[in-house]
Amino acid sequence: MQKFSNDFIREIPKTDLHVHLDGSLRLRTLIELARERKIQLPSFTEEGLKELVFKAAYKNLDEYLVGFAWTGRVMQDAQALERTAYELALDNFAEGVRYIEARFAPQLHMHRDFLFEDVIAAVDRGLRRARSDINAKIAQDEPPFDYGIIVCAMRFFNAHFSQFYRDFHEVHPYSDSLEVIQMAGLELSKAAVKLQRETDIQIVGFDLAGSEHGYPASAHEAAYSYITKNFMRKTVHAGEAYGPESIFQAITDLHADRIGHGLHLFDTGMIRSDPPWGREVYMENLVNYIAENRITVEVCLTSNMQTSPHLTGIRSHSFREMLAHNLSVTLCTDNRLVSHTNVCNEYRLALDNFDITPSMLKDIIAYGFKRSFYYHPYREKRKYVRTILDYYEKLEKKYGMK
Repeated sequence: MQKFSNDFIREIPKTDLHVHLDGSLRLRTLIELARERKIQLPSFTEEGLKELVFKAAYKNLDEYLVGFAWTGRVMQDAQALERTAYELALDNFAEGVRYIEARFAPQLHMHRDFLFEDVIAAVDRGLRRARSDINAKIAQDEPPFDYGIIVCAMRFFNAHFSQFYRDFHEVHPYSDSLEVIQMAGLELSKAAVKLQRETDIQIVGFDLAGSEHGYPASAHEAAYSYITKNFMRKTVHAGEAYGPESIFQAITDLHADRIGHGLHLFDTGMIRSDPPWGREVYMENLVNYIAENRITVEVCLTSNMQTSPHLTGIRSHSFREMLAHNLSVTLCTDNRLVSHTNVCNEYRLALDNFDITPSMLKDIIAYGFKRSFYYHPYREKRKYVRTILDYYEKLEKKYGMK
């Protein structure tokens, strides 16, 4: 008999703080958008795309990322972005999710007739419309649905990534590739702060995504310094394909409030340098620092299993060590389409494979809301979190949980 029923998992209020908009389309929406825009896909059936692109298992991270080329191609206009954002919110609410932070890289969607403001506004419209539709129908004693948008800079890109990146390279012909990447990140940070200040578009955070190997977080200090000085919250993809040093850089150089993935936090064998106090002590100090400062780790179990062939099984995931060290963790999907998952699946996977007590589960739920980059002032966030916990405790009683 399952300790936590599927009904309980579905009903409890949840978050998804690490979900990529361009990795989380409905498959039929991808097909419809491609047909409307006359974009040739590898297949125009859901079965064909699952066989050729969005597979049940991937050989490595490179194969995992292939699907983004197709989703990105259909998301180059306002209608497509608004629709996919709207559907993402509805799909999450259907699983009991009450708060999401949708993230994406606007510069992958920008072109000369579709500027940063246009891209973000389209996504915000979709999420805002979904919030309105959802909250108009829920019961009075239920916590409302809400959202935030996280803007992603890229650790690496070239002129083939998008029209914007192609133009950006052309106007900086005397800068090397790294300098161009740094300038694009800084430009994005300034755009995000300006739009957050001057509009009610719910930009809540800044992220750094893309391959870690060869593209250190420290290269983006200028962009993150600007974000920090303007009081915007920060998360960083780190420790997904690189070791503890990547996480260390995210915290010390970029002052990350949260860490995306953090899979290799405990892997001393991936420490490239030779710390004078030894690799074990280096790792222990890093873990303690993360714990003491409540730097929340955005854990993506299914995604990590698909992109990390060295993992022998879900129980070898470092989530076990994160729990053992009492880290602040929250369960996330990463990419709903590419990983064939949803929030309820991630909780089911965690509860079936790790020793999680009812008290620990409640903490994980609470971390998601408390460590969110909630758009409204802190006093309103406290009230919102209280409504979440009150509702959670009501469901505990309903399902006989202690």
